[in-house]
Amino acid sequence: MCGRFVLHHGAASLWETLEIRAMRPGLLPRFNIAPTQPVAVVLQEQDRVLDFFKWGLIPFWAKDPKIGQRMINARAETISEKPAFRAAFKRRRCLIPASGYYEWQKTPDGKIPHYVHLSDDRPITLAGLWEEWISPEEEIVRTCTIITTEANDFTAPIHHRMPVILDASGQSTWLDPSREDPKDLSPLLIPYPGGDLKTHPVSTRVNNARFEDPSCIEATL
Repeated sequence: MCGRFVLHHGAASLWETLEIRAMRPGLLPRFNIAPTQPVAVVLQEQDRVLDFFKWGLIPFWAKDPKIGQRMINARAETISEKPAFRAAFKRRRCLIPASGYYEWQKTPDGKIPHYVHLSDDRPITLAGLWEEWISPEEEIVRTCTIITTEANDFTAPIHHRMPVILDASGQSTWLDPSREDPKDLSPLLIPYPGGDLKTHPVSTRVNNARFEDPSCIEATL
């Protein structure tokens, strides 16, 4: 799964990497992004735009918004079938920029958090879905989820799942509103094939979502 991630890259870096043409204000360095918090998402409108949605997808048909707390991830293998995700998979896809993500490795001494990122520290782009839910008070709530797949050989020793990381070509296909056939989209949802990932253990302080500063991603001995 992907339950915490980092986005410390600034607007200029994301603007260039993701070819964004409009950006909602509010982008700040984040080092321990947790479920239910606002996260940056990139959508394809007339151009690519960056907005902020709540992490934890609430299906449009949901009666209780608390369902979103269980929808922070969507499994690539089943999103075309699951009622919570299949409509969004066809029509409401997004990119979720990140600097890296955390994963917890089970050990005899307990779970050890690791930080996974690119070796050259470029931003990574995660595949996501988004939804629009209207509350009984007619408040519009926009939410999102991160798609996960099987881990690649590099990250498998840490955890058996990883987020779907898209390259530039995959990003364009994923955001293309004319693509609705799962046969066109599912081939993108594979383990990241690149050998340019790095990982290192970090402090268990990241277990607490209130702990938020650059030391979150520093390697422990």
